[in-house]
This record gives sequence, C-alpha cells and structure tokens, in this order.
Amino acid sequence: MRRIKYACLEQTIHFLLNEDLEDSIAKKAVQDEFAAYKAKLDRSKVTYKITDETTLPNGSLMVKIKRQYNSYDCGDYLD
Repeated sequence: MRRIKYACLEQTIHFLLNEDLEDSIAKKAVQDEFAAYKAKLDRSKVTYKITDETTLPNGSLMVKIKRQYNSYDCGDYLD
C-alpha cells in the first residue's frame, strides 16, 4: 500500500506580452496578470513560494514558483 505524504510542484511560468497592445499597456497587462495569478492562489488557499521573479528585456515576466499540489501537505519543501 502507498500513501502520498507530501506533494509539491516547482514551476517556471512565463507571462508573455500581448503583441497586439501598445508596449506600455502590454507591460502593465503582464503585471496585472501576475497579480491576478497570485490572488487566485491566495483565494484557493494554495501554499506557494516565489523563488525568482525576473523581468526580461522585452518586458515579459519569468517567475519560478514552488507550490502546493492539490491539497497535499508540502512538509518543509517551501521553507
């Protein structure tokens, strides 16, 4: 018999610019999308830790995040 004790994900998410928008508006949209993503995690009560947040030269955003998988405990993985 197996039982999952801890389950976490490590993700790299690239928030891309919308090429149909003006540059400054597209950059703001990327920041807004990232803020909405974090708010969604908070509303869902997902435990997470942002390990790296990099703004690329074109204005897009690269984020490395460790987050809880489903409702499993993460143990000390996020410490």
